[in-house]
Amino acid sequence: MTTPATTGAPPRDLRDFYENPAVPVASGTPRSLRQARMLARALNRPATASPQTILDIGCGDGTAAATAAPLLPGHRVIGVDWSQDALRRARTRIPYAVRGELTGGGLPFASESADAVLFSEVVEHLVDPDAALDEIRRILRPGGHLMLSTPNLAAWYNRGLLLAGVQPVFSEVSLRGIHGRPGKEVVGHLRLYTARALKEFVAASGFTVERLEGAPFHGVPRPLRPLDRLACARPQLASILLLHARRT
Repeated sequence: MTTPATTGAPPRDLRDFYENPAVPVASGTPRSLRQARMLARALNRPATASPQTILDIGCGDGTAAATAAPLLPGHRVIGVDWSQDALRRARTRIPYAVRGELTGGGLPFASESADAVLFSEVVEHLVDPDAALDEIRRILRPGGHLMLSTPNLAAWYNRGLLLAGVQPVFSEVSLRGIHGRPGKEVVGHLRLYTARALKEFVAASGFTVERLEGAPFHGVPRPLRPLDRLACARPQLASILLLHARRT
C-alpha cells in the first residue's frame, strides 16, 4: 500500500493527510468483532424493547460498522466521519454515513440522542481528545455506552523494543515517513495510552469504566500471532485495548 511517505507530496496539515486515499482508514476484523460482541452483550443486558441508536464515530471506510451490524440486529448503526473520501467508501458498506466533527461545530446530533458510541482507533489521532470525549458525552444519553479501542503503548513487544532503544510500534514522529520503529505505514498517531492511562482518562471525562479487554493486532508478523492472541488474556499486555464505559 502506498503511504504519504512515498507519494512525493507531503500533507500540508492533518486534514490533507486523512483525505489521502492511501492512508489506512480501517483496522483488523478481530478487533472489530471483539468490540461488537462487547457492545451486543451490553445492549442485551437488560433486554431493550426498542431499537437503539449506535454511532460509529470515525467510521473510516465503514468496515467496523459493517462487521458489527450483524451482531446488533434491530439496532440502527450510523457511521460518522469528517473525511469525504472515507465517507464515500463507508456508504458502500453501511446504509447510514454522515459527515461530522468532534471539535469545532460539534457532531450533528442532539444532546442525549445516542444510546451507544463506537470509537474505534480514533482517540490516538486527536489533537484534543478531552474535547472529543466531552462531545461524545454530550450526545450520549445518561447510562449510554462508549466502546473505545486504541493501540496499547505497553503492548508485550513494545516493552522489549523500548528496552532495546527502538521506537515503539504504533508511535510516530513524522507524517512523512517511518523513523526508528518497525512497520511501513504512516497512519497519523499523535497519542498513545497504556491500560491504566486510558482508564483514568475516560473516568476523568465523566464515564464509568465497566470493562477492559485486549485484542490482537493484524500487523503482527505471522509467526508471532499466536503469542499476540495469548497476550489478549491480559489487557495490559495486549496489542489493542478495548474499553467499555458508560456515561455517568
